Amino acid sequence: MYRFLLTPRWWGINLFVVLAIPFCIFMGTWQLGRFEDRVQTHDAAEKQPAPGTRAAEPIDDLLPVDTVTSGRPATATGRYADQFLVPGRELDDKSGFYVLNMLRTDSGKALPVVRGWLPGEPGHTAVPAAPTGEVTVTGDLQASENAGTAGVDTAGGLPDGQLGMISAASLVNLVPYDVYDAWVTLQDTGSSGALRPVPAAVPQGTGLDLKAFQNLGYTGEWFVFAGFVLFMWFRLVRREAEAARDLKLGLMDGADAYADADADADADADADADAGKGAGTNTGPTDPADSDVSAGTA
Repeated sequence: MYRFLLTPRWWGINLFVVLAIPFCIFMGTWQLGRFEDRVQTHDAAEKQPAPGTRAAEPIDDLLPVDTVTSGRPATATGRYADQFLVPGRELDDKSGFYVLNMLRTDSGKALPVVRGWLPGEPGHTAVPAAPTGEVTVTGDLQASENAGTAGVDTAGGLPDGQLGMISAASLVNLVPYDVYDAWVTLQDTGSSGALRPVPAAVPQGTGLDLKAFQNLGYTGEWFVFAGFVLFMWFRLVRREAEAARDLKLGLMDGADAYADADADADADADADADAGKGAGTNTGPTDPADSDVSAGTA
């Protein structure tokens, strides 16, 4: 009864099922692993002391920025140089902009330093001047921003002196010196009180955020796909087996006859419709007898 499984048609179906089910299981397992990694990272971060409470270390000792060093206090010594305003940044649900200065260190590289946040729009709000001379700053270390970072402006077309994304890739085109692939945000913004400190952001790809639960949702989807493929295969096998059994018992003859009759009826209906369309345009006789009669009377 199941010899049909060895036919070329079913070889293709079986091959698809054999490849599809392991692939779906693999993808579901991979997505589950991503979710578990995020859970473990979240648990580990909760057990660690807050990054801002740790002792400050030189910036070079904390690079490159990763999930462990992100948010750690970093120190650097140098002189403030170019200043940029970063528009479209919110703080406490208020719109404003960051004040960013490049700190030229003794190594020749410059560290982007966000001195604070101001409400309003750049050019319409007075910006406190940066300290002069050599300074030592301590700020929370942050990784370079990317297109997925909240508040980033990737459209371009900003006026001179404004920056859409805090990253080394963006700054190297604006300044004539090397830039650290990181930045710091100062929590001590000075005595003026105009600038508000920008809190350090949680590193991307960590914690139980929306993306973590998306991984969990994708896990369920892949396992459902695997079950659906298996269900459809059993359903097709059952239908094929029932058809083979009916054919063996002679029950398919009547069904085939009805199917052929329906097909013939459909073909006749189509032919009649075509004939009707032709009759509307044909002005001559369509039957040989009619032609003979016409000739006789003539």
